[in-house]
Amino acid sequence: MLHRLSGPGALVVTLALLAASCRSPRTPAWLVERARQETELAARSHVLHDFRFTDRRQASGITFENRVVDDAGKSYKLAHYDHGSGVCAADVDGDGLPDLYFVTQLGTNELWKNIGNGRFVDVTARAGLAMPDAIAVGCAFADIDNDGDPDLFVTTVRHGNRLFENLGNGTFRDVTAPAGVGYVGHSSGAVFFDYDGDGLLDLFLTNVGVYTTNQLGSGGYHIALEDAFTGHLHPERAEASILYRNLGGNRFKDVSREVGLVDLSWSGDATALDVNDDGFPDLYVLDMQGPNHVWLNEGGKHFRDATAQYFPKTPWGAMGVKAFDFDGDGRLDLFVTNMHADMWVDLRPGDWAAEGRKDDSSQVSAALFPGGKGGLIFGNALFANRGGGRFEEISDSVGVETYWPWGPSVDDFNADGWDDIFIAAGMNFPYRYGINSVLLNEGGRHFLPSEFVVGVEPRPLGTQQVWFTLDCSGAVQRHPLCRACVHPDSMAGACRVDAAGRLSMMAARGSRSAVALDLDGDGDLDIVTNEFNAGPQVLVSDLAQRHQVHFLKIRLRGTRSNRQGLGAQVTVVLPDGRRLLKVFDGKSGYLSQSDLPLYVGLAGADHAAAIEVRWPSGRRQNVAGPVKAGETIDVVEP
Repeated sequence: MLHRLSGPGALVVTLALLAASCRSPRTPAWLVERARQETELAARSHVLHDFRFTDRRQASGITFENRVVDDAGKSYKLAHYDHGSGVCAADVDGDGLPDLYFVTQLGTNELWKNIGNGRFVDVTARAGLAMPDAIAVGCAFADIDNDGDPDLFVTTVRHGNRLFENLGNGTFRDVTAPAGVGYVGHSSGAVFFDYDGDGLLDLFLTNVGVYTTNQLGSGGYHIALEDAFTGHLHPERAEASILYRNLGGNRFKDVSREVGLVDLSWSGDATALDVNDDGFPDLYVLDMQGPNHVWLNEGGKHFRDATAQYFPKTPWGAMGVKAFDFDGDGRLDLFVTNMHADMWVDLRPGDWAAEGRKDDSSQVSAALFPGGKGGLIFGNALFANRGGGRFEEISDSVGVETYWPWGPSVDDFNADGWDDIFIAAGMNFPYRYGINSVLLNEGGRHFLPSEFVVGVEPRPLGTQQVWFTLDCSGAVQRHPLCRACVHPDSMAGACRVDAAGRLSMMAARGSRSAVALDLDGDGDLDIVTNEFNAGPQVLVSDLAQRHQVHFLKIRLRGTRSNRQGLGAQVTVVLPDGRRLLKVFDGKSGYLSQSDLPLYVGLAGADHAAAIEVRWPSGRRQNVAGPVKAGETIDVVEP
């Protein structure tokens, strides 16, 4: 069932949703039981799981706090503001260390410079990237001018999208106006890719649809429509996504209609994927309230909707997407996470069987599905690439159905040569807590749920946080929440009013996006999240301290292709002949695109026999081995 909330009176009713989790101690019993179950599963698995993530945020020095608008907080509405914000990583100043860029709705986005040994300093103002109260959503790093450093694009809700050129020393200048990419609307994700093969990175911008009014709320955000969640039922509210062609000289042109790519999905994100293996990147565009769409790139000149040909069924409520070779067969598969369908029912805490199943859409009004339900999947989808343009949906059989997921970050967290999945998840206020997931790849056959085994869950700070506060003294005490929360046991601890009349409302913690990277340079992958209405998690792995890690990091430099090499496919050949395929698309998590070296775990091999690259230009290159493990390899296109 969908919970429609539009004001404080309605909020009082919904506090019951919080009661069960608020009665629990810091680590609720249902999470303890899940940890026991996962430990038993891990004991029967051969996948390497003997390592731990530890939240080192305090030691990192990062003080960024994600801040949300009232429509996602104290006056919560079923609007798209609660979808949150991205986090991106890139070496912005060329010192060889990955820096972090965090996005927020209120306050300002922040750039944190990596100074080594897992420590960071805030350089936002110095870098020229302050964006006060911009209601920002997504971020993407990409080298738009082929000068060797990552530039930055940021999306917002009705505050204008922004493009910042990197000046080469870690400082940026705003080139939005001359670039022609300052669209003002309900923007979300951004994908850089070279659709026409001219060596310049083009930009696909996803727009959600009109879900706000012209009335301004606190911090200057546009207050959401009361029926925002059903906006997709109103064709006049559709807001087309935009394909910008890079003309060179930091100038872009909207060519959406010119090339036939007019996508009216209520879209939060997309990814580039060559579905027919013709060398031209296609687009898989998510629709959070309808079927997804595949736009086939016809020779870099035109796009056509080929969804039915390749994906006759797609998830309804899709949020995140990632292309990767999960089963090691040399073909890129596609993983799509679906969150909206999970809002239909409130599963009781600890009902893991239900969380691992697709959702029952029979409980939901057919009015939400103008095109019917026949072509829809109500849950996550893993499309296994069977070759010849055929994709088979196998998510349930391999164990990747999860609850309340946002975006997947895919990489080899245990360096065994098989890509794993981290899924940022959770709905926050006024819903119960939902876990982040770590799914370790068991040799391309199945994924082992491991978030408790490797220390991502339970959170050391517990499942709850203060969501907002109210002053209940004086005249304000007539506020319905003040009356409902004045008695300590009245709402099962979901809220409380202290002696000074200050009300604190509690809510579940929840992540929105994440990036996987080697934060501290020790050779294993760490995870940084952007939490909704809270500070990030900086999850540092101790894999390299517990095991001898064999890995390669690969940096690409295009010549005929875009200099960043974005869109390249890289295959690392192990001494035993096993081939590890990685796609360099920068995609990690929801609303995020980063510029990082490819990370390849080599399992027990101390070297790679060869590295093969298929460049975006179509050129193929072979780097003969042996290539020693533990090195960062620069591969330059001939």
